[in-house]
Order: sequence, then C-alpha cells, then structure tokens
Amino acid sequence: MSTDTTPHGEPANPQALGASLLRIARASIATALGHPMDAAEDTPGLQAPGACFVTLTQHGQLRGCIGSLEARRSLLADVKANAVAAALHDTRFAPLSLAELEHTDLEVSVLSPMQAIHFQSEADALAQLRPGVDGVVFEYGSYRSTFLPQVWAQLPDARDFMAHLKRKAGLPADFWAAGVCLQRYTVQPWHEPRTTRGS
Repeated sequence: MSTDTTPHGEPANPQALGASLLRIARASIATALGHPMDAAEDTPGLQAPGACFVTLTQHGQLRGCIGSLEARRSLLADVKANAVAAALHDTRFAPLSLAELEHTDLEVSVLSPMQAIHFQSEADALAQLRPGVDGVVFEYGSYRSTFLPQVWAQLPDARDFMAHLKRKAGLPADFWAAGVCLQRYTVQPWHEPRTTRGS
C-alpha cells in the first residue's frame, strides 16, 4: 500500500488528512442534527482501512468520546460513524443539540495497529508503559477498557493510570489475574482550529 493512501503509514500530507477528518466529523454531526453540511471526501488516506476516536469537548470538559480499536472499515466510514456516535450515543451524556455544536470542540485521533504487551507481573507491565505515548487496552475475560494516550495528562503515574483503566472495565482498582491481557497503540491526534467552529 502506498504511503499516500494509508492512515497507518506516513500520508503524503498528514495535516491535510487531519484537517479533512475534522471537517468530515463536524459535517457528519451537523447533518445528523438536521443541518446538512458538506465536506470533501477525496483526501488521500480516507479510503484506506483505519480506526479512530472522535472526542467532543466544551470549555475543556469532555462531552462525548466514541471510537474504534481496530480497522474494520475505511477511515472515512469510521470517522463519520464515530463522530455521530460521540455526539448522540455516548451513554454518559445527553445527546448533543444543534445549538451546542457551535460551542463544541472536536478532536480526531487515528490509531496505530495494536501491539501486545508481554509481561510476567503487573509491575513488569507497568514498567513497560510509556506515559504520554501509549494508549492501552485492558482485557480480562469479558471485561475490556481503553484509555487514549491523552489520558496520561490527567493520570501521569502508570499505577494510577492502570487502576483507573481497571475501574473503567468494571473491575476493582487492585485487581490482577493470570488471564489479564494488555495491548498498546499510539495515536495521531488532530484538533480543530477554533475558527472552524460553527462554520
């Protein structure tokens, strides 16, 4: 696959891809809220398989976040679906209104492929984590959770990071068992310029 068509490689123009993803995310939300908005969909990289998270914030506070951990569809389809889901179907929040959209900031984070973390103990696993760099997926049986790398800004200590990740999965903060599986990934995040809000 050529470098101008894959979101996991080095796109020919990563800033153009990021700007396109942000426009598409906002247009998808606006359209779902009954205010049709167009966004070009011809940027190289959009048709390649990709996984992303779309995060909505208002005045620095989370307002919605939905994403995909694995590339099961085109990046274009993934960003559209996750943008609408983050705005309307994040069960932690009421659905976003059209009036709110103008005051909502969007971020799109494109994920790298997953990498398994091999460890002998929780201490070994914690020692391998790269604060500020790694997104982490925690799995134990049917329990699963993830934190994007951006969460390290609020939880800079690896032990605290892991404790909150376990709680997010529905397990006690001090839980550990032989069946725990961990994966890591990195992200390329793009933030909206403030001047695009409400456009």
